[in-house]
Amino acid sequence: MIEEKEEAAAGPAGGPANDLGDDPGESERGDVVEETAPASPEERLAAVEAELADTKDRLLRALAETENVRRRFQREREDTQKYAISGFAKDLLTVVDNLRRALDAVPEAEVTDQRTRSLLDGVAVTERELLSALERHGLRRIDPEGERFDHNFHQAIFEVERPGAAPGTVIEVLQPGYVLHDRLLRPAMVGVAKAGTTPVGDRGDG
Repeated sequence: MIEEKEEAAAGPAGGPANDLGDDPGESERGDVVEETAPASPEERLAAVEAELADTKDRLLRALAETENVRRRFQREREDTQKYAISGFAKDLLTVVDNLRRALDAVPEAEVTDQRTRSLLDGVAVTERELLSALERHGLRRIDPEGERFDHNFHQAIFEVERPGAAPGTVIEVLQPGYVLHDRLLRPAMVGVAKAGTTPVGDRGDG
């Protein structure tokens, strides 16, 4: 009887009895790790399409920026070619002005000496050839007498009443202006008919 009691106390496997009732396998399992379910084919496709769209957008922006830079460089190069002679042309304007002053200083009607006439003819030919050469390179002369005053190309030096001239009309050109292609190189210095002047055609009889 004593032996049966000792076996019962020893437990079913002969080892000490587990008074706490612990599960022998609980300590071995530890914490359970939750695993994320793999993405579905539809989700992976959507992610790839989103990434592709983003890449395409960045590529298009880069191409647009490259094209803008190319066009800006092209415009700058064309402007450089068109206006490269602006400084040189501006220096030549003084020469052209002096040739014109020499011709205006001696009216042709007052020339009686043949040598003087030949000299003036040579100066006139030089002026024409120089202006023609400048014009071939895009330089155009502005001589606006009789035209409407334009502040974009003309500089008013004085304003007077002039019978027969409409208000705002250029009545005298003191110095011609010049334009290089579409850029003003020097404004024409002019006199303008004063506002309030009544043109001849608008005057009443009596």
